[in-house]
Amino acid sequence: MLVSKRPYPNHRLLLFCCSLPNGRSSSLVLPFASLPMAFALQSTVCVLILLIVAAGMNVLLIVVDDLRPVLGCYGDRLVKSPNIDQLASQSVVFSNAYAQQAVCAPSRVSFLTGRRPDTTRLYDFYSYWRVHAGNYSTMPQYFKENGYVTMSVGKVFHPGVSSNYSDDYPYSWSIPPFHPSAEKYENAKTCRGKDGKLHANLVCPVNVTEMPSGTLPDIQSTEEAIRLLKAMKTKKQKFFLAVGYHKPHIPLRYPQEFLKLYPLENITLAPDPWVPQRLPAVAYNPWMDIRQRDDVKALNVSFPYGPLPEDFQRQIRQSYYAAVSYLDVQVGLLLDALDDAGLSNSTIVVFTADHGWSLGEHGEWAKYSNFDVATHVPLMFYVPGMTSSSAGRGEKVFPYLDPFSHISDLVLQGQSKKMVELVSLFSTLAELAGLQVPPACPKTSFSVALCTEGTSIVRYFNSTEEKLQEAEKDGCDDTYRGCNDEAIAFSQYPRPADTPQWNSDKPKLKDIRVMGYSMRTGDYRYTLWVGFNPSNFSANFEDIHAGELYMVKSDPHQDYNIYNNTLHGGLFKKLLGFLKH
Repeated sequence: MLVSKRPYPNHRLLLFCCSLPNGRSSSLVLPFASLPMAFALQSTVCVLILLIVAAGMNVLLIVVDDLRPVLGCYGDRLVKSPNIDQLASQSVVFSNAYAQQAVCAPSRVSFLTGRRPDTTRLYDFYSYWRVHAGNYSTMPQYFKENGYVTMSVGKVFHPGVSSNYSDDYPYSWSIPPFHPSAEKYENAKTCRGKDGKLHANLVCPVNVTEMPSGTLPDIQSTEEAIRLLKAMKTKKQKFFLAVGYHKPHIPLRYPQEFLKLYPLENITLAPDPWVPQRLPAVAYNPWMDIRQRDDVKALNVSFPYGPLPEDFQRQIRQSYYAAVSYLDVQVGLLLDALDDAGLSNSTIVVFTADHGWSLGEHGEWAKYSNFDVATHVPLMFYVPGMTSSSAGRGEKVFPYLDPFSHISDLVLQGQSKKMVELVSLFSTLAELAGLQVPPACPKTSFSVALCTEGTSIVRYFNSTEEKLQEAEKDGCDDTYRGCNDEAIAFSQYPRPADTPQWNSDKPKLKDIRVMGYSMRTGDYRYTLWVGFNPSNFSANFEDIHAGELYMVKSDPHQDYNIYNNTLHGGLFKKLLGFLKH
């Protein structure tokens, strides 16, 4: 019998001893909430030998705005992101995680409620799901109802109508959410141009001391989050702290010293900075939000395809990377404070983004599409004792690393290539914390307060992933995919017309006429653009406007659409079958 010596403090776990076909034994650790899977394992090769039950862990959820996976831990060789990479080295990192809609409010409401956009009925910024769709419980609300103090700092829910002008307080949060006072200057004229005047630019490196109040929003958010961690250190109560960072969302406003990390001569153009010949017009986003910035306006770029001048494309890419390194510093300071508060051994840390951002690929900028560059997000989970060994007394798990001097020596502990979705975050965190996992939603769930449309992905954490999948076949409860189907990530995006319009990027509900539903697997991305009726939220799959099919192994950047010269009836049935659930 093998008993693991690795500590698993403050967590509910099952320890199994397994007899393998070769006669050897092996141990397997699973979260307590995986009990149904455990019984399936027990019925085949495993015997339950130990049950450890302890208090649930704290949760630190870090959500970043518009961050595509340009991180060292995702293989980017240009970026300086030592603190996020250090977190990744102690985490399970999902290399194929996707958002359900590539725009802020719909994505955030989706993963915070565990429901897809067709169920939240939020495709824009102008409705509150509890009134417009159903009184759905949220992830922080569920933790709050299970005894946690829940706190929100920065941009977690999208502010405004979509979260009832309150970030869903008091339903989701124990105390009023914190928003940095400097946030109100985000779109103000604070960028000093070559003419010496202040402008509302897209590219906006700044001297922080010259900013209103001498600070920036994300700096204030880090300070407040650290203050809350220090306060929770003295309290004997579990907490759920969500911290939302604004950068690298536009404007690309960040401390100017971060430009030194990225000399312009080292910045390349996107690998495919052209509009693909076979790209349906309905699929293109004309990047209206960056066109409204002063420096872009001055370029007098033609609508809808541009392109932007190459030297300015490099400046955008340079500033995006600089903003990511500025973000990395904030994350590093926050995690260092978690260490200092003595909470690293008792806190689950999740790091992700609401969606990606195009940096010139396909001749596009911003998000607002179904392409990987817009939907692909970083996703990692640090679970003390599960994804890494617990630190000893006085030992730091996340010492702050200076991106200006640190030389990366990244070694990932665990990486999963499984195709996963942000909508699974709710059920996954519930399982990791030892809470009862909310049930899968029925086919129609508008009147069901607590259920999720995303299945927990904890089953992918264990290194013996293939064995777990075999064991799951006898007891899988994946309502939406089934046990034997290939893993699929679904996304969607609305359009007002078949050709680019001034409101193509962010159409209001009343103006939506076409919906693009997209499936991403390890082999392909398949997107179908169909007629949509906003008055009853219905898609008409007999009214196909356009289609896209990209084979990602031979076409990794998704530039060559083979939809019109390929038989894809099976893909159509698969997409339709999913949506009928």
